[in-house]
Order: sequence, then C-alpha cells, then structure tokens
Amino acid sequence: MSTAEDRPQASPLPGIGLMLLGILLFVLNDLIGKWLVTTYGVGQVLLIRSIAALIVLAPLIQRAGWRHVAMPAQPGYHLLRVLFATLEVSCFYWAVAYLPLADVVTFYLAGPIWVTALAGPLLGEIIGWRRWTAVLVGFVGVVVAMRPTSAALGLPALVALGGSFFFALLMIITRKVRGCDDITLVTWTTVGAMGMGAVTAPWSWVTPGPGDLVLLALLGVVALGGHMCVNRSLKLAPAAVVVPYQYTQIVWAVLFGWLVFGDVPETGLYVGSAIIVGAGLYIFMREQTLARRPGA
Repeated sequence: MSTAEDRPQASPLPGIGLMLLGILLFVLNDLIGKWLVTTYGVGQVLLIRSIAALIVLAPLIQRAGWRHVAMPAQPGYHLLRVLFATLEVSCFYWAVAYLPLADVVTFYLAGPIWVTALAGPLLGEIIGWRRWTAVLVGFVGVVVAMRPTSAALGLPALVALGGSFFFALLMIITRKVRGCDDITLVTWTTVGAMGMGAVTAPWSWVTPGPGDLVLLALLGVVALGGHMCVNRSLKLAPAAVVVPYQYTQIVWAVLFGWLVFGDVPETGLYVGSAIIVGAGLYIFMREQTLARRPGA
C-alpha cells in the first residue's frame, strides 16, 4: 500500500504563477494610483475604487451571506483592521504622489520586519536573537534606502514609512482574525476605505472624465484580482515556496517607474532594498524552521 510520502506531490508551479500574477497586479494597481493622484485627491481615489470593488464583491458577499459578512466574530479586531488598512492605503497614495513608485514600494517591503519587531509585545511571541538581528539589519536597509539627508528625508518619505508601519499593524491584527474568511476581511477594509473617501473626497473633488473614471474603478478591481491570486496561490502551494516571490514587487516597481515616469533609482535604493529583502527572507525562513520543530 502506498503512503502519503510515496504519492507524487502536486506541482507548485500553478501556485508560483498565481503569486507572480498577484504581485504584478498589485504593482499595476500602484502604478495606476500614482498616475491618478497627480490629478485627484486621495479621498476621491479611495471613494471611487472602493465603490467599484464593492460592486465586484457583491455577488460573493451574497453567496457568503450578508449577515455573515456584516456581523463577524471579534468585531473589535475587524474595526482595528479597517482603521489600519485605511491609514495604510491613504499613506501609500499620498506618498506616491510625491515619490518614485520604487521608493514607496521599498519602504513597504519593510512591513514583514515591522511585524517581527511587533510580534513580541503585541502577540506575545518569543523572538530569538537571530530574528532580532535580522530586524536590525532590515532597518539599516530602510535607512540606506531613505538616504537620510536634509533634501531626501522629507515628509513624503516619513509618510511612506508610516504607511509601512500601519501595514505591519494590519498584518498583526489579521493574525488575530485569521480564522475569518477572505470575503469578510476584504469587504470590511473596502467599506472602511469608502467611508474615509466619502468624508474627505468633497474637499478636493475633481470631476473625472470617462477615461479617468475607468482607471479609478480599475484600481479597486485590479487590487481585488491581486488578493484573489495571492490567496489562491497560498492554497495551491506551500507558503515557504510562494511567499518569497512577493519580493518581485520591487523589480516591477523599478521597471514601471522607469518606463512610465522616467524614474531612475539611485544606488542607495538598490542597496537598501537588497538589504531589506535579504532580512525579510531570512526572517521568513527562520519562522518556517521554527514552525517545523516538534512542539512549535
């Protein structure tokens, strides 16, 4: 009789392909957002993209059950997720209006490093010296990427770094509600962003033409596609196989930033992003090793 070990394992290639596609969609979303925030306020962008996303989500919400989605367990944690998700995406769109796309994406790559640093005090996790060393190395990479001179270390860079911190808090809270289904999580954060947009958009409203209206709506649809690809990827292949491919985000950001906006990153950005990616990958692999230990 054959055992589970004897049976051929499913190929991870579909999972890898979906992860790569999901990350590409996220960067395309960021690219469209950077293009639009030069004309439209962050609030207006959030409002229209969220409405479009909810239209696409509506059939999925109906299938899951409106009451189920609207009244999840642990509502306090969901409200915190909405707060941090809204602050994170607002910081991103505000910062990318002033900084090259690759710069903002690099700061957001520090998210997993923030998560590790916060997991001890907020989640009670024990963080060993190896991961603390990787955290410190990662923050060195952030400093190198930020090029902290009086000219470069301005408000947009600090806002982008603050956005990566809110993103880390979002990931921490998501761990608390990891048993919740994806539709509920996405719906709550989308509604939160729409609420922020509805409050702030009227102050700087610019009536969009048909082309820009399509692009504004695409923001929500493309982001949803990215989330679906990444979530499906994690179901088709082990996290240890597909998660490292998330760092292709910086490659796409540099490429599209150069092709569309003519942004040529400085050497410091390349060096800093390499340090951040290296530290993030080490933390991830270390966590995988610890999770495989007996009793872990």
